[in-house]
Amino acid sequence: MVECILYSDGNTSSASESNTTGITAFSLPGWQLALWAVAYLFLILVAITGNVTVIWIILAHKRMRTVINYFILNLALADTFMATFNVAFNFVYASHNIWYFGRAFCHSQNFFPVVAMFVSIYSMMAIAVDRYMAIIHPFQPRLSTLSTKVIIGAIWLVASGLAFPQFFYSTVTVDEGVTKCIVDWPEDGKVKHLMYHLTVIILTYFLPLAVMFVTYSIMGVTLWRQVVPGNQPVGVQQRPRHIAAKKRFVKTMVVVVVTFAICWLPYHLYFILGTFYQDIYCHKFIQQVYLALFWLAMSSTMYNPIIYCCLNQRFRSGFRLAFRCCPWVTPPDEDKLKLFQSQSLLMTIHKNHTKMLLSVRKSSFPETPKDQEGDLRYQLPNRF
Repeated sequence: MVECILYSDGNTSSASESNTTGITAFSLPGWQLALWAVAYLFLILVAITGNVTVIWIILAHKRMRTVINYFILNLALADTFMATFNVAFNFVYASHNIWYFGRAFCHSQNFFPVVAMFVSIYSMMAIAVDRYMAIIHPFQPRLSTLSTKVIIGAIWLVASGLAFPQFFYSTVTVDEGVTKCIVDWPEDGKVKHLMYHLTVIILTYFLPLAVMFVTYSIMGVTLWRQVVPGNQPVGVQQRPRHIAAKKRFVKTMVVVVVTFAICWLPYHLYFILGTFYQDIYCHKFIQQVYLALFWLAMSSTMYNPIIYCCLNQRFRSGFRLAFRCCPWVTPPDEDKLKLFQSQSLLMTIHKNHTKMLLSVRKSSFPETPKDQEGDLRYQLPNRF
């Protein structure tokens, strides 16, 4: 715990005042608090609405229950929990520097962010590895539904173990009349504290991002050169469309990963810097810096549903169906087919529709002698 004097505009004052009035030296002016509250409320509403919709799209439609979508479901679940149980409470604490929510919630407040961050990025990494195996090693056995659920359970278990020290050492203290929720590491554990934070940052950020960078780079080179190994189980005519679908999915997940990386990097750098230079926490401006960096990091929870809706046709259909009660949303009939019908049935419908069109076009032309075929072909462009 850092003992310091609050520095603000060249004047020094006590770092904290009595919280009997709910005011400390870090309390924000009313207009600033209102602006930040609107920004965080917007983030929470968009994140919860978008991720709950993604969860509904996957669970309510059997065709969407694939290995990849189970990992996307896991990612959406972690983002929903983060937006619901962490963002608002952390904002109130950061904007007032007073902990109002009791000892029990103090433990979970320090525990769950590490869990959610670990679950989110390792769900992305699992998707990257699964796609890598499907594209680069198509003849290797694929993950089953049971194996996928076991991996998801293992991700949550490891995440909980990694975050346990945050839970164990969390405590509520009263410092000069101000109630605070802190992680109170033992006096002889400062080196361990530093090593723990560096380990968390490496395991929840740099290591999985390095793995995803390598896998998506290899997949990108392979797909864009159209040299997918092995004979894919699709026809020659369908092969370009099959590769195009893989390209679209890779693009979608690359955007998701890059967005996550950009949102969380400043937040991690902030804590790395604070670990070595703890005096920065004594400056008044650091509150505004933290609120901005925390908002950016938490905003990663609301971007993924927007990315899915923009870049994936099935999720876009699901969002239109979910919000069909809105007057400006009118889902076409194809949306239900994309979510409720199997791929083979859709291909059969498409083939039958194509045959029907061809037969209609044929029947619209009168039979002509062979010597008039040249005239008929010449006249076709004028007919349509």
